Amino acid sequence: MSNREIVSALKYVSRFRKSFMLSELRQYIKEEKSTAGIYQAVQPLFDGLGLRAVPEGGDYRIEQLPPAGKLTLSEKEIEQQDAFFSAPRVPRKLERLIEKYVDKKTAKSWDDPAVLDKIRKAIVSQKAQYWKAGQARKIDYRSGYSVLGYLAYQFPVYFAQFEHILYDMAREGLLKDRMKVLDAGTGPGVVPLAIIDFYRRLENHEVEVYAIEKYEENLEAYTALVPEFASAGGNVKIAKPFRADLAEKPKIPGGLDMIVFSNVLNEIAMGLDEKADMVMRYVESMAQDGSLVIIEPADKDNSMEMRRLAAALMDRGLGVYSPCSFIWCARCRPESCWSFEEKEDVAPTGLMKKVAETEEPFRYMNTDIKYSYAILRKDDLTREKYRVPPKAKFARLSKLKLHTGKRINVVASKMSGDLGSKKEHVFKICDGTTGQQVYAIIPDYNIVPGNEALAKAKYGAVLEFHNVIVRYNKEHDSYNLMVGKSTEIVPAA
Repeated sequence: MSNREIVSALKYVSRFRKSFMLSELRQYIKEEKSTAGIYQAVQPLFDGLGLRAVPEGGDYRIEQLPPAGKLTLSEKEIEQQDAFFSAPRVPRKLERLIEKYVDKKTAKSWDDPAVLDKIRKAIVSQKAQYWKAGQARKIDYRSGYSVLGYLAYQFPVYFAQFEHILYDMAREGLLKDRMKVLDAGTGPGVVPLAIIDFYRRLENHEVEVYAIEKYEENLEAYTALVPEFASAGGNVKIAKPFRADLAEKPKIPGGLDMIVFSNVLNEIAMGLDEKADMVMRYVESMAQDGSLVIIEPADKDNSMEMRRLAAALMDRGLGVYSPCSFIWCARCRPESCWSFEEKEDVAPTGLMKKVAETEEPFRYMNTDIKYSYAILRKDDLTREKYRVPPKAKFARLSKLKLHTGKRINVVASKMSGDLGSKKEHVFKICDGTTGQQVYAIIPDYNIVPGNEALAKAKYGAVLEFHNVIVRYNKEHDSYNLMVGKSTEIVPAA
């Protein structure tokens, strides 16, 4: 019997009834079919029809899904998230899963000296490749130890930084109480694992996670870690990952609420336009109110390339939600924009500590959370709604050459953490009008209540600077705005 009759029966019944048992479809089909057989035939259709199947005895209750709503955090949930982010770390259960995977993969104990030595060699080899440029840069995960090195060194940072992004998105109303997420280039499952951990501290949510990965070794680690971690609690459903090269988009679900490219696009050997076109093919499967999240390392080359990619995606019709804000209602051309977010360090895992037990432990400790990111959308939603009012007395940063040596007022976004020292604090700022680097500089002895907003403001926040002195830095072809005790810095209205 063709499955067409079963599918027609499901569509017919679901049009008239909000809830029914799957076994009831038997009365609409001619031949005998087990409930398990019916489920196998119709399960792929549930998502497109707005249905879900809840196991009930040996049957399934089919329910119509209510429209997804905005995820709103309760006070208790905020307290739980804040507690985690005050001292972020990989949960011990997940650490243990990774250690068990190393045991199984190597047929030795995870802390065996021979295993640790091979992991160190893999880390050194990966780091050497990351710093190469052009065709000489070849990053892959074909060997088992390359994945183990990644789990020991990169994983904790990437895990924590994506949880930071999720928390920001939750507080800003970008997450829904029912989500479909695609992690493109998942590796051993960093983003899905972060999603599982983050949502475990929330209630009243449903998340379906899909993933794409090219390398078999990564998929093996994903299969060992992600489903097991998800089974420990929470309501995150993990679909079987797609094995595919990102350049060859597999048949993924539509209506995705979030698509994530986390620390992967920099590893793909493509030109900027080709890469932007590839990303847009995935965006076709994103909901109109969905979010595209791109994350890259904070080093200068990768950060600048990510900003250029974001601009190329804007050329193709997407809008930037954050961190950039176009306060003068003009597009920027970020040819040399180096901007990154900085958060609290993540605690090293037991595996990282063991690997770092050498004469040069700094080579194997990786706890700094610094990353460049962009959230792009199909709609016009932006995090910062502020636009410079007509006739406002602020100078554009593109006109600083006309004001060198003068005291002026500007309005700009804070686009970095503190790049300076304890004695002199330096923050990159941007208003979207200039291709040159501009920095706000404040000596420690000049910090007063009237200007401390500069240090306290979050990454991407728009600030008004009143009474700053413009200086030109010839060596770096950049401009410095010198903040004094008489300078007033306030959040833009």
